[in-house]
Amino acid sequence: MPVLFEIKSTLLPLIALQIRSNDWKAVAAEVLQKFGAHSENSDFFDRDAVVLDLSLLDEKTDHIAVPEWEPLLQTLRSCKLVPVAIKGGGVEVQRAAVQHGLVEIPSDWNDMAQRPELSRTPHPPSLKNAMIVDKPVRSGQKIYAPDSDLVILAMVNSGAEVMADGSIHVYAPLRGKALAGIQGNTGARIFSLHLQPELISIAGIYRTSEYPLPADIQGKPAQVYLSNDGKERMIFEALDK
Repeated sequence: MPVLFEIKSTLLPLIALQIRSNDWKAVAAEVLQKFGAHSENSDFFDRDAVVLDLSLLDEKTDHIAVPEWEPLLQTLRSCKLVPVAIKGGGVEVQRAAVQHGLVEIPSDWNDMAQRPELSRTPHPPSLKNAMIVDKPVRSGQKIYAPDSDLVILAMVNSGAEVMADGSIHVYAPLRGKALAGIQGNTGARIFSLHLQPELISIAGIYRTSEYPLPADIQGKPAQVYLSNDGKERMIFEALDK
């Protein structure tokens, strides 16, 4: 009898919602305000899988109150997010989350420890041969370069999404979403000859068009990277300095 299926491990890009308050109603209200159907960013997500990361709350308090999961999850779904997992929060919170269909991720899990090639590396990071795209990335398209840099020789249009485990190089206007170092590579960078993104992210640290870029960066050749001072601030730097 022929084998009809196989089970294999895989690594998929996930968005992490890093929760900084255990005022769950306030968290849900803020997410809805920024990404709900009546907000300017209502099309920001497109059924993106999300991990609820409570690790920061673990550091701030010994006990985290169990949220009313269903209203919180419904709010996320209304913003076109698909909650799939939870990290941190303690035994009670995680047990309740599992009862609502989320998968528990151990708090001490560290993807970078399992994948040493994704640790911080000097610029430019080189994981293996880069993925090269020589055609425009249209609105609605998603491109992911696993274990490598992503090099794009044409425009990334608004509504498009480009992702890489390494750095992202766009030798044209970047107007969509760009997510570099998505498996935790804090040494990844984003380059563009015309930086005008809807969203830009490195290793989970992100910035949206809701906060305009500095005038000397917006629409100009620039690079983006994280500071190495331990605060992991996003640094924007002109390429024609």
